[in-house]
Amino acid sequence: MEEQRIRKSCWLYPLSWLYGMGVGLRNKLFDWGWLRAESFDAPVICIGNLAAGGTGKTPHTEYLIRLLTRQKLNVATLSRGYKRKTTGYILADGQSDARQIGDEPCQMKNKFPGIRVAVDEDRREGIRRLLALTDPPVDVVLLDDAFQHRRVKAGLNILLTDYHRLLCDDALLPAGRLREPADNKQRAQVVVVTKCPDDIKPIDFNIITKKLHLYPYQKLFFSGLRYGSLQPVFPDRVKGTGRPSQPDGSEHVLLVAGIASPLPLLQELRRRTAHVDPLFFGDHHDFGKGDLLQIEERFDALKGTRKRIVTTEKDAARLRSHPQLPDRLKPHLYMLPVDITILQNQQPIFNQTIIDYVRKNPRDRSFPEGKDAKQS
Repeated sequence: MEEQRIRKSCWLYPLSWLYGMGVGLRNKLFDWGWLRAESFDAPVICIGNLAAGGTGKTPHTEYLIRLLTRQKLNVATLSRGYKRKTTGYILADGQSDARQIGDEPCQMKNKFPGIRVAVDEDRREGIRRLLALTDPPVDVVLLDDAFQHRRVKAGLNILLTDYHRLLCDDALLPAGRLREPADNKQRAQVVVVTKCPDDIKPIDFNIITKKLHLYPYQKLFFSGLRYGSLQPVFPDRVKGTGRPSQPDGSEHVLLVAGIASPLPLLQELRRRTAHVDPLFFGDHHDFGKGDLLQIEERFDALKGTRKRIVTTEKDAARLRSHPQLPDRLKPHLYMLPVDITILQNQQPIFNQTIIDYVRKNPRDRSFPEGKDAKQS
């Protein structure tokens, strides 16, 4: 499969070379100081990647939110709000939906209502406005998908790379998925290999470590996905129905997913029930009337009376506020939460790396006492 992909993309390599020249020149201008990168007098952590989507940035960002809020820190997240219908700086509130701020920021605001969630194409302006907030002031800013946003100089860069398509095995766009050359991994202080399988062997850790060829100042970690229990997207529509929250092996499920890498989700559902009908859309798909009609028809075509629709948290953020979602589907619509776990017994080291950075770069006040870094 990998050899076929390489053969098919060979004719695109000249375009990748031209693309790489442009990206390389831009990065050099920042490295030489001709283009200015702004630093901030507050902890700023960037969670990003070199590839175009699909490495698990959102669950890793949520992991950091949990870790830092347990340290009694006031956390804010900032992203551009990909595919939102608005522009400029917006600070999310309880009424913000995916069309206003984007699906991933909407997902994080729903899961963590106590933190600040903001979007802005201009990350510098977004950080300035977040740091200007009071009652309470923001202690740390998490930048979601901003590794290529060189105009902000984050204090800590966390670079993610997919186990199934490591950055060292990939190519630049359009022949591959890299947005910039793999050598630019040097800007990261922490590298995480994501989506590692449950049965990964110790020798695999050693092989990947050698392939990535990181610098001495970089720390390498491995993470895996951890799926939770199904949750109704519209809880009020399910109350009193007696419907079980989890499917058994005989229930029929329509999987609706508009994410970059849906196969791990499909594999997880097939471990829970043998009857899964997948319906995949593009990443951050904006569901139209025709898409909702297709979902309704595919759901009606499922066999039996015990059936449901399962989607991702990100898709649920878009569907929850969709004005054209049929009411009859709402009691059957569930989302499958996903979290990450740090492998190789390195979770305490990973947690302490994050906490130490924030502790050494506090904003205008001493670092408050929080829970032990060993907790996830």
